Amino acid sequence: MLLTLMTIALAGAGAGPNADSVVGRWQTQTRGGVVEIQKCGTSVCGRILSSEGLRANPNLTDGNNRDPKLRNRPIKNLLILQGFAQDGAAWSGGTIYNAEDGKTYSAKLTPEGADTLKVRGCVFVPLCKTQTWTRIR
Repeated sequence: MLLTLMTIALAGAGAGPNADSVVGRWQTQTRGGVVEIQKCGTSVCGRILSSEGLRANPNLTDGNNRDPKLRNRPIKNLLILQGFAQDGAAWSGGTIYNAEDGKTYSAKLTPEGADTLKVRGCVFVPLCKTQTWTRIR
């Protein structure tokens, strides 16, 4: 009996947070954006699927990028979330790219229930902005 309890305890201890808590399609808080977050190795990453701008112009490009060589890349499917590591129930240490200003910020993803995700982007702490994203079912 003791061996069984120890086995169950050790199995649970190694499980850690589940990447599936952030994996899926999310409605952003601004401009009708839809971002898909998926597993990327041991991390998670996210791409833009849709936005008001893309609905008006499906060929929208990254015209505000600070790097002139990247200004012609399409916004659709653009990787905007990357480099995260599990941090308890959250994902931290990653970055979020904002196509509206062409800048990349440090970021943290914190699930709050099954259908809510807090997305915090920071120039540097404490200069941060947090959005609440809602899961699309």
